[in-house]
Amino acid sequence: MLKVGITGQTGFIGTHLFNFLNLKKEEIITIPFKDSYFDNDNRLIEFVTECDVIVHLAAVNRHGDPQVIYDTNIKLVKQLIIALENTGKQTHVLFSSSTQEEKDNLYGKSKHDGRLLFEQWAEKNHTRFTGFVIPNVFGPFGNPFFNSVIATFCHQLTHNEQPKILIDANLQLICVNELVELFYQKIVNPDTRSFSNRYDVPYTYENKVSEILIKLENYKKTYFDAHCFPELHGIFEVNLFNTFRSYIDHSKHYPVFLKKNTDQRGTFIETIKTSLGGQFSFSTTVPGVTRGNHFHTRKIERFIVIKGKAAIELRRIGTGEILHFELNGEYPSFVDMPVWFSHNITNVGDEELITLFWINEFFNPDDPDTFFEKV
Repeated sequence: MLKVGITGQTGFIGTHLFNFLNLKKEEIITIPFKDSYFDNDNRLIEFVTECDVIVHLAAVNRHGDPQVIYDTNIKLVKQLIIALENTGKQTHVLFSSSTQEEKDNLYGKSKHDGRLLFEQWAEKNHTRFTGFVIPNVFGPFGNPFFNSVIATFCHQLTHNEQPKILIDANLQLICVNELVELFYQKIVNPDTRSFSNRYDVPYTYENKVSEILIKLENYKKTYFDAHCFPELHGIFEVNLFNTFRSYIDHSKHYPVFLKKNTDQRGTFIETIKTSLGGQFSFSTTVPGVTRGNHFHTRKIERFIVIKGKAAIELRRIGTGEILHFELNGEYPSFVDMPVWFSHNITNVGDEELITLFWINEFFNPDDPDTFFEKV
């Protein structure tokens, strides 16, 4: 069992990596980290002592004074190196640098120089270091106006704001789900050719900012406004769509009530509009029974209550806040399941509950995507 700690654990990439590694409990134990450890030398040494592997993600990305960015990031690297040397452990360090290394700015220079400091430490102490040089990263839960233009656009569109393109650059991108998988692979299968290794993370998609915005605007029009699942071509669009969905204020958006068409023959209700295909199914649930208590990392799923009374609960992994929705078959409605949200449905009525389900996986069905965890 490898004991792995992540500096910057609560950041965008850190949160995804921490949650992903927690799914690998047969191989990895995660050691919690707090940013305050950098303010306490003894606590930082204690953290380092506990770890077999440290992923150093903690950094300042934005500040009004670029020199503060450089000085702070180099200081964090040096603090970690001092703590490592004080313990004398042969700890494998993985460092998140950036393709910004190639650009003339102090953030990129801080990443480049920080990587070189770790390389020198690894060679001097005959221990292992892997320097990740990472392209633009996007994915669910990134901070708008901070992590990426995609995060900003998604936030704006789901909050009825109008995005603006400042520079229509060509972006080389990797989804955070793909990036944390690469970190995991390097943690469990490190490169042993030398003490210090640079790893240029390959980008998986390349798009202009304007092309990405067109896709996101289509998701708003088709999915957010009209509640129809849009046509998605390939894994990039699936990842982009799941990213878009993560910025919806679920507490206000759901449940969505469906339109009834009633005449002398009875009632007709359209439950799902989709360009995706996918699997349709239904379940019956007796009173008092709960189904679910699991979460998905990629799947797209909708629950529609058409008979009985149900309570649906959602909780984002890594948080304690629970979203609670009451649905009643007399007023058919649905809730979509966001990625990385544990979810369940309970029959809270006195009669049989009938729920329709629609799901689309987009991936090899033998590739596990469902992880059980109580809300």
